[in-house]
Amino acid sequence: MSLLDAIILGLVQGLTEFLPVSSSGHLVLSQKLLGVEEQGLTFEVMVHFGTLLSVMIYFWKQLWNMLLSILPPFRKELAKEREMILLLAIASVPAAVIGFSPLKGVFEGTYEKPAVVGLLLMLTGGILFLPRLIANRQKDSADVGFKSALIMGIGQAFAILPGVSRSGSTIVSGMMAGAKSSAAAEFSFLMAIPAIAAAAFLELGHLPKEGGQLATYIVGTAVAFLSGLIAIYTVLAAIRRGRFEYFGIYCLVAGLIAFLYFQFIGA
Repeated sequence: MSLLDAIILGLVQGLTEFLPVSSSGHLVLSQKLLGVEEQGLTFEVMVHFGTLLSVMIYFWKQLWNMLLSILPPFRKELAKEREMILLLAIASVPAAVIGFSPLKGVFEGTYEKPAVVGLLLMLTGGILFLPRLIANRQKDSADVGFKSALIMGIGQAFAILPGVSRSGSTIVSGMMAGAKSSAAAEFSFLMAIPAIAAAAFLELGHLPKEGGQLATYIVGTAVAFLSGLIAIYTVLAAIRRGRFEYFGIYCLVAGLIAFLYFQFIGA
């Protein structure tokens, strides 16, 4: 892997991990276009660590309070933080079930079919237009609760498919379940912490001894970290301004182009 490949893939990973456009889908398509058929598990773990670090830094205060909430003495003023830990645990269950079931192999087989990834990107585009249908209900919406956390967890489970956006599916499913758009977005990013950490941890056991490209991998990780921070700010700003569907337009166009190219030209 060249330095330029690492920078591009790190940028793609960082931006698309949190932008509602599917990081896995963009990585599959980017690798095919760049001719990087296998980026290497070491690089994959490192760029995941970069994006994990970006979301942990952005939400450091909430995470610190959540840690304090489970340490004695159990303070009453941190009751919401303790509840948040329980909600995150509930939201993580569906993806864990899929990850340890036979369905995982079916989902992973999609990674070898870039044309199908294009179709799934178009599906993500359609999902991102759903908030327009519930715009009038947002005044009556609330914070994320047990029901919306579980539904968001189901949305995250389907995002194992490359092309289905994790942040997009979780945020939209949360809004459809009655959560405020801002609350759904912040909870979605917090959900990413155990999801990314678990994915990286599972990959650690299969790491080959790759040392020759360590400097290149570090550059890719740094790019993923910085672009991940930018993506978090961008999504939250788009949510506040009610322009979430702009990402939907992008996914529809990018997915259509990817499908046509890999189905008829680059197959």
